[in-house]
Amino acid sequence: MYEQETIKPYDREGEKGRQVEAMFDNIATTYDTLNHRLSWDIDRRWRHRAIKALEECHPKTMLDIATGTGDFAILAAEMLKSQSIIGADISEGMMQVGREKVTARGLDGIITFKREDCLNLSFESDTFDAVTAAFGIRNFQDLEKGLREMYRVLKDGGMLSIVELTSPVSFPMKQLFRIYSHTVLPVYGKLISRDSSAYSYLTKTIEAFPQGETLVEVLRKIGFSEASFTRLTFGICTLYVARK
Repeated sequence: MYEQETIKPYDREGEKGRQVEAMFDNIATTYDTLNHRLSWDIDRRWRHRAIKALEECHPKTMLDIATGTGDFAILAAEMLKSQSIIGADISEGMMQVGREKVTARGLDGIITFKREDCLNLSFESDTFDAVTAAFGIRNFQDLEKGLREMYRVLKDGGMLSIVELTSPVSFPMKQLFRIYSHTVLPVYGKLISRDSSAYSYLTKTIEAFPQGETLVEVLRKIGFSEASFTRLTFGICTLYVARK
C-alpha cells in the first residue's frame, strides 16, 4: 500500500473513493478557476507537454482517466485531432462542467463523458490507442490497480501519458514549494471553493505520492515498456510517459 492511498479528503470513516467523489462534486464549479490561479496558469503548459508526447503514436481513440472538467480531453482533441475521446471520472459534477465546455467548443461529436470507477473500468481490453491522466492518479484508492486498468485497456503499442503534481527535490524550490503548499494553497483554496478540506487534502497527497523513479518502477512492474519521467517547472509537476 502506498501512503497516499490512506489519505482521505474528510478524515472520517468511509471509502476513500466515495469521499473523493463528494469532494470533487463540492468544488466542481470553482475547480478550473482554482487550478489555473493556484498554478499561475502553468498547468496549461503541463497539459500541452503531456499531449505533445503522444504525437508520435497519432492516437485515433483515447481515454482520459479522472478527466474532471475535461481540459485534458479538450486539448487532446484540438492538438491530436483524434476521432474519439472518452473522458472518464467518478464525479458527475465535474463532468457536467466538462460537457458544457465541450459543447461550447463544438467538440460534442468527438469527446464524450462517462462515469467510471477508474479501478474497475467497463471498457474491453486493448481498446484505446492512448490513455491519459492529469492530476488524478493521486486520488486512486489502489494505485497499482488503477494503473493496471489503464494498461489493460491500452492496445499493444499504445501510449500512456500522465502529468501529476509532485514535490520538488532540489533547493530552494523544495523549501519554497513546501511553504506555498502549506499556507497559500489551502487558505486560498478554502476561500474560493468553500471546502475546508479539499486543498489540505491536495497538499497531503502530493507529499505522500510515489514520484519520479519510484513511479516509473511501478509502471514497469505492471508491464509498461519504455517508461520514463520528466520533471517540469523545477519538479512541481512530473510527466510520465510509457508504452504498452
